[in-house]
Amino acid sequence: MPFDEIAPITFTLPNGIRVIHRSCHGSVSCCGFVVNAGTRHELLHEAGIAHFTEHLLFKGTENRKAHHILNRMETVGGELNAYTTKEETFIYSVFLENDYERALELLTDLFFHSTFPSEEIEKERDVILDEINSYEDSPSELIFDDYEDLLFAHHPIGRKILGTPECLKTFGHDSFVDFFNRNYTAERIVFFSQSPTPMKKWRKLVEKHIGQLVPGVGSSPMLSEKPQPLTGFRETIGKETHQSHVVYGNRNFEFSHPNRIGMYLLNNLLGGPGMNSRLNVSLRERSGLVYSVESSVTSYTDSGLFTIYFGTDPEQTDRCLSLVEKELKKLREQTLTTLQLHAAQKQLFGQMMISSEQKENGTLTMGKSMLHFNRFDSMDEVAAKVMRYTPEMLREIANEIIDPASMSMLIYK
Repeated sequence: MPFDEIAPITFTLPNGIRVIHRSCHGSVSCCGFVVNAGTRHELLHEAGIAHFTEHLLFKGTENRKAHHILNRMETVGGELNAYTTKEETFIYSVFLENDYERALELLTDLFFHSTFPSEEIEKERDVILDEINSYEDSPSELIFDDYEDLLFAHHPIGRKILGTPECLKTFGHDSFVDFFNRNYTAERIVFFSQSPTPMKKWRKLVEKHIGQLVPGVGSSPMLSEKPQPLTGFRETIGKETHQSHVVYGNRNFEFSHPNRIGMYLLNNLLGGPGMNSRLNVSLRERSGLVYSVESSVTSYTDSGLFTIYFGTDPEQTDRCLSLVEKELKKLREQTLTTLQLHAAQKQLFGQMMISSEQKENGTLTMGKSMLHFNRFDSMDEVAAKVMRYTPEMLREIANEIIDPASMSMLIYK
């Protein structure tokens, strides 16, 4: 059945910045910028600079000091956030609709007029070094970085987003200016928005604050060459932890691959967020061997990865792996029944719908989709993509991605 949703509008401003906006109900708005500049866009000597740059956007502009930035949205109950991924940097705000221009003006100032003050660089360097040390104390998170570093060996997409202390200590003001000028260019920027602000008023605000900007024009390639994942490896790293931590996985489909949604279906069935996932039922509910077990899929512009993670008593590692292999074998060899398929499709689509209804999540998803695809699928289109899969199609995908001959493993113990 068709879904009752307000379709977003999309257009490109004369200065080259793309825009996606959806009108909505309620009193809360969300808007921000996303730029196609992440870890994979760093040069060899720049490990961690994309994330460091994101931090410095909050530390001073041509018009504001750091404390002015922190107070601008907080004093009216709004939130100001940012994060860096392997391929993108997001900066955005969630706020009451009456404060739309306040948020838009601030975000524009941060994104286009940051000055990267030297005194703030020194302070923020210490903050990020402490963040790295804190991360080192969390093996359940750190193991994913080490796994990607092995899977995408010698490729920037495998690097840790936080970077390395050695590189971080070399960055000065000119380092950030150079990275910013190379990457924060018009064709790589999207402004995304969701708000109940009347359309005519909203359009005037966008043209006033963004349309008059003169961002840079790209002078370097957006992407490094396509990574070639190193599969079939088995590595163990000694860690002083009371548990064994295991990541077991493989390459996955890129953003534009027609089977990407099919892999989401399989992942959701195997070890997605639902408590009824096969791995959770097998390793936790039936066997009591783990507190946490999950699988996940990540898609990049030209590659991706599929991972299974669990932490367990070191003496139970082999038993857990045996149970994991059993569930993977079922997906490769046993075709889903029609009932199982429909249940999996309904569960995945329900999760997508709920996420899209959460204003912050939905707006960020719009921005990322516009950045990479120059469009945003309606829920009817998403439903059609989820429902097109047959049991035979999913079994073929399982045999391609979770082939035991190409799966790779990293263990902390």
